This record gives sequence, C-alpha cells and structure tokens, in this order.
Amino acid sequence: MTTFKSMFFSLILLAISLTGCRTPPPNGITQVATIDALLTGVYDGHMTLADLHKSGDFGIGTFEALDGEMILLEGHFYQIRSDGRVYHPADSIRTPFACVTWFNPHLQKSITAPINFKQLEKQIDSLVPLQNQFCAFTLRGSFSRVRTRSVPAQKKPYPPLVDVTKNQPVFELGAVRGTLIGFRAPAFVKGINVPGYHLHFLADDRSGGGHVLDFEVTDGTLEVDSVNDWLRVYLPPESQSFGQANLTVDRSSELNAVEK
Repeated sequence: MTTFKSMFFSLILLAISLTGCRTPPPNGITQVATIDALLTGVYDGHMTLADLHKSGDFGIGTFEALDGEMILLEGHFYQIRSDGRVYHPADSIRTPFACVTWFNPHLQKSITAPINFKQLEKQIDSLVPLQNQFCAFTLRGSFSRVRTRSVPAQKKPYPPLVDVTKNQPVFELGAVRGTLIGFRAPAFVKGINVPGYHLHFLADDRSGGGHVLDFEVTDGTLEVDSVNDWLRVYLPPESQSFGQANLTVDRSSELNAVEK
C-alpha cells in the first residue's frame, strides 16, 4: 500500500511539472532605444545581441554604426550588409535600435493569389482590426519579386539616417522563396517606433534580404501574433549620444522617406 501511494503522488508531481513546462511565452515587445534617436544619427550600439536574445526569438533592427539590416527569425540572428549578402553576426555585436518578441502566432491565413505590400496590409488589418494593437507576423512563400535595401556602415560624426539612405544600395530580387518578417505598430508610438508596417525579408537559401521596399508574393502562408502585454523600451543610461540627441523635432517626413 505504501509503495502504491508513493507511485501515485509521484505521478501527480510529474503531471504538475509537465503542465508547467507548457506555459506559453510572454506576449510583449522589447525595444532598444527609439526610432527618432536612430533618425538623428545615434548609431552607437546600446545592447549586445546576446542580451537582446533574452527578450525574444523574433524581430528586426539594425547594427552598431548602422552596419546593415537585422533579422531575428526562429531564434537566429541574420545581418544583411550593404553588399546584399547575408551574414551570421557574433553575439557580442551591439545594436542601436531593435524590436523583438517571442513569436507565438495564433492567426493563420493561406495566400493563394498574388498580393503586394498594400494588399498584405489589408489582409493583416482584417485579421487584427483593432488598430491600437501591435502585431508581429511572417509571410513565408514564393515571391515573383522583392525589392530590398540595406545601408553601409557609417563613420563618426554620424549623418542623419535620411542622408544615409539617399545613397542606399537597393536590391531587386527576382523569383525567390523566402520569409517576410515584420511588425505593425499603432500610431501612438510615433517617435518611439515605426507607426504602421515595418518589414524585412530573408531568402530561404540565404542569398539575400534586407529592409523591404516592395514585393509581390504569389502564394504562401501568413502567420500573425497579436502582441498586447507590454512595450518595454530600453533607454541606454550611459550613452552620451542618446542622452544628448534632440528628440523634440517631429521627424515623420524623414521616417517616411527612410522607410519607403
């Protein structure tokens, strides 16, 4: 009888521990610095990729000195530099701006006919109609075309981002399979994050990617995660460049020029 009771309680404890292992990941966004600081030319790195990785397995951003476009997909960081190639950055590399989350999609939709950037926005808006909600999303599939960009590493004194992108390398990717990675942010984050849609792209064969300017997808799978628990912004306490940046100016027109 004693042996039976011991086995019974052991099974209960095992069931409790296994249930605890199924706890869903936290559903919030962690961000490094602000988009307006980046627009002014604050390209000094504030956080290592190793530390950033503790806050998510999915995201986008850039690198110290603005050395290319960042993608965090399925827990792996990728760096698309100004030569258009995809690199695997070291954990010690730092970022001046990034936005990450634990990607846990709860909405899915098959794309069976060609759609472009604007049509994708409408698809996501129909799935997540509350415009004051963040959402993270991926679109995996076959693309007839993707236009991306990256930016070359800068030297101090850093120029404003709108000047950097005037001479940005633009890449025209033809028929390619890959993944769009992005966020939709509410209008109220103006100055902090990018209001609206912000997308990066990574080819399945790792032949290219970058910040998305335009695309057409022929078929694929859209997955969406409504992110509504928190927006946590890391404000670098020891950064002179961030601390002294002029963040009182409305930079909406600069952001539009940089993003589009």
